[in-house]
Amino acid sequence: MKHKLILKATLAASFFLLLTGTAIAQNSRTITLKEAVDLTLANSKSLKSDSSKIIEASTAITEARERRLPDASITGAGLFLPVKPGIDLKTGGNNNSNSEPPRVSEAFYGIASVSLPLYTAGKLKYGIESAKFLEQAVKLDADNDRSLVILNSINACINLYKAHQAITLVKENLETSQQRVKDLTNLEKNGLLARNDLLKAELQTSNIELSLLDAQSNYKIACVNMNLMMGLPEQTELIPDRAGLALPTSIKTLEEYEQDALKGRKDVEALSVRKKAAALGIKNAKSNYYPSIALTGGYIAADIPKFLTITNAINIGVGIKYDLSSLWKTKTKIQQAQLKVDQLQISEAMLDDNIRLQINQAYQAYLVSEKKIQVYEKAVIQATENYRITKNKYDNSLATTTELLDADVALLQTKLSVTNAKADSFLAYNKLLQIAGLLTN
Repeated sequence: MKHKLILKATLAASFFLLLTGTAIAQNSRTITLKEAVDLTLANSKSLKSDSSKIIEASTAITEARERRLPDASITGAGLFLPVKPGIDLKTGGNNNSNSEPPRVSEAFYGIASVSLPLYTAGKLKYGIESAKFLEQAVKLDADNDRSLVILNSINACINLYKAHQAITLVKENLETSQQRVKDLTNLEKNGLLARNDLLKAELQTSNIELSLLDAQSNYKIACVNMNLMMGLPEQTELIPDRAGLALPTSIKTLEEYEQDALKGRKDVEALSVRKKAAALGIKNAKSNYYPSIALTGGYIAADIPKFLTITNAINIGVGIKYDLSSLWKTKTKIQQAQLKVDQLQISEAMLDDNIRLQINQAYQAYLVSEKKIQVYEKAVIQATENYRITKNKYDNSLATTTELLDADVALLQTKLSVTNAKADSFLAYNKLLQIAGLLTN
């Protein structure tokens, strides 16, 4: 009976582990760089916010156009007159001094009016054009944010790839180290190795296990970060695919990247468009010096009980409006609009300088990253040969255990360094493209 219970428990545990393993397998996926970028763009909260800003800017254009449409209003009121009003009818006929004017205690009236602007000194035109420029600027801002989102996605992919590669290399090194401990343990049991040398090997294995824990922790954090960016379940295990991570075979000159940035960067275009909108602000302010003309029409109805009734009083005409205060207020508005243009011109010059500096920094960073790859690849060859020689010496009792362990650590470090250097170089190249305004291409 006892054996049957143990068998059932074992089968249940095995079944549970099988289901758990299946669930874990279903919760993992291989991700390429292109897939990561596409998912990030589709789920980016900042880009969704930009979309709402574009819609808001589009409605501003519609609002500016609607100012061309006629204004219409309806007004009605009922009045109570607690004090008897004085009424003197100027009818042009003979007035009977003995006649008593009617007593008026209440009045009712309604007015419907329509006004269609005919001439506004360009205010409507400048308002529509300015709204169009601002909508264009918002769209360019969204394109600029899009390139930043792409770069962030690439950066997250690179971190994921580096963390995954670190786990692979550390695991390989850990297997070698564990096998070495087994071999040294046998030697120590047979009295062919000092106890101290075995302890050094075991200590190195423990340190590698700690490094593996750190690498696995970094990998999990990188997965969570990418899952949040891409809108995937938080605990999805992502396996990076090397597709799309190839380094470029050649790049442009520094001057070419500078010209690309000054001509193609969306923030440069957005600033230029905003400057055009600000220039229209000057013209709009100057239009206050001129009157506005509108076609007007209306309908009036009134009823004063026991005294007067008015119906079908329809009127149509042309109205002119001129604000006299504009003679001394408009100058300040023009100065404010001109200052805004001047500020945008200064911002444009500052952005030009920043772009040139950023391009130089990114270009030099990429060149340095290429040199690092060459140095680390050479270091891997040297570390591999050093480990081989040290291992041969150790096998022939010509090198100490400490020298062998040091050679092994050096080899692992150089392998990690060359992997990270290639990944960093790929990121540096894409950073250069983003600053030059070429990443979205």
